[in-house]
Amino acid sequence: MRIIRYRDGAVAQLAAVTDEEQLYPISDADYMTLLASAKQQGKTPLQYVNAIIADAEPAAGDWRKLELLAPIEAPEVWAAGVTYQRSREARNYEATGGKLDASTFYDKVYDAERPELFLKSTAARTVGPNDQVSLRNDSQWQVPEPELGLVLSSEGAIVGYIIGNDMSCRDIEGENPLYLPQAKVWKRSCAIGPAIRLPETVADPYALDIACRIYRDGEKLVDESASTGQLKRKLEELASYLHRDNVVFDGTVLLTGTCVVPPNQFTLEAGDVIEIEITGLGTLVNTAAMA
Repeated sequence: MRIIRYRDGAVAQLAAVTDEEQLYPISDADYMTLLASAKQQGKTPLQYVNAIIADAEPAAGDWRKLELLAPIEAPEVWAAGVTYQRSREARNYEATGGKLDASTFYDKVYDAERPELFLKSTAARTVGPNDQVSLRNDSQWQVPEPELGLVLSSEGAIVGYIIGNDMSCRDIEGENPLYLPQAKVWKRSCAIGPAIRLPETVADPYALDIACRIYRDGEKLVDESASTGQLKRKLEELASYLHRDNVVFDGTVLLTGTCVVPPNQFTLEAGDVIEIEITGLGTLVNTAAMA
């Protein structure tokens, strides 16, 4: 079961999408309100949604053709770095000017007890499905980073799964690790969507396939995939470190790192279409544009 938001006239409408792709509008204002309503009734979120749609007729049409919005207005988006071996290799490649099999401080991050966590985006910088993501004007090597995202409660609990695109400037981060905020944070540098998967409907979050496809002028240039089973750390571990001595706002999204990196010679250009697909969550589609 997934939860989406879409524009219905001047109103943002919440809705449930079943595994059969049927759409059922829900009266709750947003995702966190839905969770609160379920708790108030002594139900799990899935039980609550199933009770709503039990005697309802699904809406007509294909929900994917609606004017989709980000399924949650995340007050903050955080991200974890170097949580996959593939990411470790890519960061080492950047930091050493393109040397293969090089070792750097990123190896220490990968093996350390404490994960790397950084603030990725705010609500004003985050876009939803089918929106444009921005390319920095001062970078020559930019890529999307497909990631499984965790929707968190203020207690740091995982209350949903979402797809995230952590847009990154590989040349800026590679030049100096202290440039990480500039390599990661700028306007429209983060996309989330198209839906939130209820956590109780995910049998094993470490068995999800992640795919990234990039098209330029209709031609597929990138088609890479991997699995969350390659994640070195536990999802609860990442969430607990973010919550440690920190204020986590309801609806915060934590991106858990990337295991899919485009070929080293590839960089995004304006007009490129990015598709990120995760098992059971759907496909997040965005188009790159100059900032």
